[in-house]
Amino acid sequence: MVKKLEKIKVIPLGGLNEIGKNIMAFEYKEDIVIVDCGLSFPEDEMLGIDIVIPDITYLMKNKEKVRGIVLTHGHEDHIGALPYVLKKLNVPIYGTKLTLGLVENKLKEHKILASTKMNIVKPGDVVNLGAYNVEFIRVSHSIADAVCIAIHTPLGTILHTGDFKIDFTPIDGEIIDFHRLAELGKEGVLLMLADSTNVERSGYTMSEKTVGVTFENIFRNANQRIIVATFASNVHRVQQIFDAAHKFNRKVSVSGRSMVNVVNVAMGLGYLKVPEDILIDINDIKKYADNEVVVITTGSQGEPMSALSRMAASEHRKLEIHQGDLVILSATPIPGNEKTVSKVINQLFAKGATVIYEALADVHVSGHACQEELKIMHSLIKPKYFIPVHGEYRHLRQHAKLAESLGMPTENIFTIETGQVVEISQDYAKVNGSVTSGNILVDGLGVGDVGNIVLRDRKHLSEDGLMVVVVSIAKENGHVVSGPDIISRGFVYVRESEVLMHEARTVVKNALQICESEGIREWALLKSSIKDSLRGFLYEKTKRSPMILPIIMEV
Repeated sequence: MVKKLEKIKVIPLGGLNEIGKNIMAFEYKEDIVIVDCGLSFPEDEMLGIDIVIPDITYLMKNKEKVRGIVLTHGHEDHIGALPYVLKKLNVPIYGTKLTLGLVENKLKEHKILASTKMNIVKPGDVVNLGAYNVEFIRVSHSIADAVCIAIHTPLGTILHTGDFKIDFTPIDGEIIDFHRLAELGKEGVLLMLADSTNVERSGYTMSEKTVGVTFENIFRNANQRIIVATFASNVHRVQQIFDAAHKFNRKVSVSGRSMVNVVNVAMGLGYLKVPEDILIDINDIKKYADNEVVVITTGSQGEPMSALSRMAASEHRKLEIHQGDLVILSATPIPGNEKTVSKVINQLFAKGATVIYEALADVHVSGHACQEELKIMHSLIKPKYFIPVHGEYRHLRQHAKLAESLGMPTENIFTIETGQVVEISQDYAKVNGSVTSGNILVDGLGVGDVGNIVLRDRKHLSEDGLMVVVVSIAKENGHVVSGPDIISRGFVYVRESEVLMHEARTVVKNALQICESEGIREWALLKSSIKDSLRGFLYEKTKRSPMILPIIMEV
């Protein structure tokens, strides 16, 4: 008999009110299991930041309870933070073969592969992690080997759908396991957490096979070189490009570091079946006529350093876009990337290429469930409680409304934020407090050493520039011995603003003379005086406020 006081804590440390950085912890007594461990990419105001990972302070405080990390699939927003988290929290990880194949590459780069315990699972497997029996159930998504997670606890079953869609004609023939999901629904599910990304879209998501048909039609009628940009992780999309190229007697070359990595891993594990002699090195493209070549590349999101962006800007070392090339962007811009994608498309057109993107043909389908598929999942599972996940706030609210429309009581639906804790028992569920959560910024080799103050300074520098004031003063009386010299970066060009710089030096000199006459010797006060006088002068003259950095030397 389960005591009423027993409860499960559901602790989202990322992935709510945002797209990316997915990580969810489930705590029961002395056991914690973690689902996914992803990263997100920096927002525009995060100047210079490479990636963003979740704050795992709560997990570090309870590290002795953590039994393992289970992974739903191999996308960056679900596995990308693992190398950083595993350095602090060395626990076993569980995932399907392709997912762990992609993880292995990351751990090799970070030199922690040898110390990490990786466990390959198959759909249908159940692993025991403390008080939990964790079951892996096949789903369809835009990457092979995706699963949803059923966590069987002493208080009931929790289903985490991961990212999913319902595809009746998947490329690998592995259809979502409706049978097992229906069984779970019949047995009773205490809580469901479900993907909310496409909840605003009505109807059903198109099958991945529709893209294959489009590729064949394009390849059939093309007499020029074809360049296809897509997500590296979308192995099924890459498979269809290889299939279309083989059908129309074209060789295929792969460009872009992540694309090369994924293709090698997928081929090695048997998820990508490449016809013999079709794959050629990018250096050998010139040996073939244009109508005999296809290039698969990264850069479908307009990323500045990606292979396609470098081709469009004539900066790629191996490949130049030339008149007549056919470029296919087989992806939809992620929200926020529309401008960069548009810029790349314009550059490609300017070079004489023909560009086909989603607005012109069915060259992309989503990997996420639309409204009708979400209704099917809700109807199969019939959970007692529901938490929408994987989406911005508007997505979570819309998903909550969809659940209500299917008859779920409003009080059983929890639209929460990252860090908020939901406590669930067999008889009740409630939001009860929060834990430390947020963003850890990764910049180069630095993890978490860039915070709000540094970002604020970077923003200030990027918008207003910098003025460095160098002055030498006598140690015994504070008299100015040399200077002040002023160096300007990103504010004005000194040679074109000689009058302004001369006046600025005079302002600083006057401020230091006042300090000398008043007997002020403390460097902090001297620097403050320089900043205040120069800031006021520059704003009056230019209506700009550069960062002012005084450097005082005593002689």
